[in-house]
Amino acid sequence: MPALGADMEAGILAEWLVEPGARVEPGDIVCVVETQKGAIEVEIFESGTVAELLVQVGEEVPVGAPLARLGERAGQGAVTPEPSPADAASGSGAPQPHLEPAADRQPQPTVAPSPAGRSRSPVSPAARRRAAELGIDPARLVGTGIDGSVTLADVEAAARTAEAAAAGQPSAAARRGFDPSEMRRAIGAAMQRSKREIPHYYLDQSIDFGPAASWLEAANRDRPPADRLLAAVLLLKAAALALKEVPELNGTYEDGAFHPGSGIRVGWAIALRGGGLVAPAILDTERQPLGELMRRLRDLVQRARSGGLRASELSSASFTVSSVGERGAEAVTGVIYPPQVAILGVGRIATRPWVVDDRVLPRPVVVLTLAADHRVTDGHKGSVYLAAVDRLLQEPEKL
Repeated sequence: MPALGADMEAGILAEWLVEPGARVEPGDIVCVVETQKGAIEVEIFESGTVAELLVQVGEEVPVGAPLARLGERAGQGAVTPEPSPADAASGSGAPQPHLEPAADRQPQPTVAPSPAGRSRSPVSPAARRRAAELGIDPARLVGTGIDGSVTLADVEAAARTAEAAAAGQPSAAARRGFDPSEMRRAIGAAMQRSKREIPHYYLDQSIDFGPAASWLEAANRDRPPADRLLAAVLLLKAAALALKEVPELNGTYEDGAFHPGSGIRVGWAIALRGGGLVAPAILDTERQPLGELMRRLRDLVQRARSGGLRASELSSASFTVSSVGERGAEAVTGVIYPPQVAILGVGRIATRPWVVDDRVLPRPVVVLTLAADHRVTDGHKGSVYLAAVDRLLQEPEKL
């Protein structure tokens, strides 16, 4: 069972997408796990053949327990899972399952809310497949997943209800899905651990967002609405590039030592309408062109709110950015998500008096707040990082 964050102790296996004898390749989605953060798709990081499934659907499994055995790997017999590249990079050491979907399974797209009024609930890929098998219309179900998404558990519960009704019996099927109170409990536990174990220090800096705003307006002038860039993508890219200059903020602290990230994987905090938040990662954030990064960010937000995140996205972040958005507060001070060592808070971009060439002018200003781990860095390094973000935002054309 993969570790999908510091707040996870166990998960429920919701669905197998493979069977014994299936061939495995890195990156394939092999099972769906239900956690306090919703239904998460789990991928494999090795090739081979599935030898045995060790966990039954519906079974709760502690983090680190093997889910299956993989055979025919490098001439060896059946083996138990080993740490994934994402876990190795983060230092978590929690194993990922080594499995693969059956050969005849076709990838299913994440279902987005209906454009017409957004009235239809999103449906997770696993739920859609199971509903098709059972002859159930998922659009008629009331979802219990994140933001009302229809989960595999909802489909199974609907099937049991239909069976009970056909037999003339009342349905007592328990519905399992996203529970806001459980997510809040998990977030509280992780943040309590963070404040107890991590010696935080805090720095904030006000940045003139004028050059970035002007460049953004020009860049969006000829773009269709669906492809337009948001201020968030400039802030995300600048935050990632600045980590190249201060790599001590990019990584994890475990077993009494700092472990640098093998790549820059910035987690973007996403608020969920049902309550709580998640911070899935975008791999190689600093290398993505702004257009591609914007596409990935939109996709990440959509899947986070419809129950389509992958395990690697929740377990591999080496740094986090938390933005309150256009209607938020002027500043936000984050709490570091262990085992990471820093988090950048981004306040609302607001018009404020600003001195330009000895004149006071109205300018769009954003307040960035860095919370970092004093066991790894100090205020000087943090200041260098914030200065780097500021410099990069003054030259948005280079992002």
